[in-house]
Amino acid sequence: MKLAIVILNWNGKALLEQFLPSVIENSKDAEIYVADNASTDDSVTFVKTHFPSVKIIQNIENGGYAKGYNDALKHIKADVFCLLNSDVEVTRNWLTPIVNTFKNNPNTAILQPKLLDFKNKTNFEYAGAAGGFLDKFGYPYCRGRIFNTLEKDNGQYNDTTEIFWASGACLFIKSDVFNKLNGFDESFFAHMEEIDLCWRAKNEGYSIKYVGTSTIYHVGGATLNALNPKKTYLNFRNSLFALTKNATGPLFYIIFIRLVLDGIAGVKFLFELKPKHTLAILKAHFNYYKNLKKLLKPRKNIKNKIIYYQKTSIVIDYFVNKNKYYKS
Repeated sequence: MKLAIVILNWNGKALLEQFLPSVIENSKDAEIYVADNASTDDSVTFVKTHFPSVKIIQNIENGGYAKGYNDALKHIKADVFCLLNSDVEVTRNWLTPIVNTFKNNPNTAILQPKLLDFKNKTNFEYAGAAGGFLDKFGYPYCRGRIFNTLEKDNGQYNDTTEIFWASGACLFIKSDVFNKLNGFDESFFAHMEEIDLCWRAKNEGYSIKYVGTSTIYHVGGATLNALNPKKTYLNFRNSLFALTKNATGPLFYIIFIRLVLDGIAGVKFLFELKPKHTLAILKAHFNYYKNLKKLLKPRKNIKNKIIYYQKTSIVIDYFVNKNKYYKS
């Protein structure tokens, strides 16, 4: 199995300097690429000088996560792509369980390792923790992370199990499946494009798994932190995009309830004196309405009417019923 690790970079010299050595040291059987998204710093020169074994792909523009990877992966020949954030420290033998899981599960198209917090290594990390799921209204959550509540890693998720979506912080995908799905939807730009990709893979009948015996440490928020209204805008907008494109069932009802819940979140931001985040949700909704006609078109290509959710509303479970942890 030929494996290519592809790290998307934009003005991230400091991150590459800090984290690339662990990837090189612990990934002897993989080819390593840095896909540069038209950086204006000296990232590319730095990598060429200090890490000559790493191959460089230079994109002509910064198209965000989605277009950045779509453009870069066209130039790479491999059986499996590992899309790895630049702010990730990997561990010894992290690739072995991943490769074995692919080999032993032919229908598995996408894998995710255990994501722990680089800044607090006993805790799961927000971006993917121990594998992702959705509720009926498109809100994402993870084993090990519900909204902002993070669990400690006590070995409770050391299994290999089916999940609904894998984190874009470290996502392994078979190259033929990535190409069959036409890669990421570039209208997402960044945030939640991996959920849309995984959802489309599920609708095609593929399996997605979490491998808890492979561990990485993720900084998170290195590009946009949680306090940035742009992140709020992209998360709310892109969640609606993915829901409209892929959800089966009574779409009008699902979207209506989702919009109401988003409105409640906007009011909550106001009470928290974060009006820029309320405005970001409003902007997300207006952009969603603008793109609605285009978003409805892919629905006619859905092959399998899968049940995409475990819980009806993670929002009610978390905020009303006070269930803060995945197992509750």
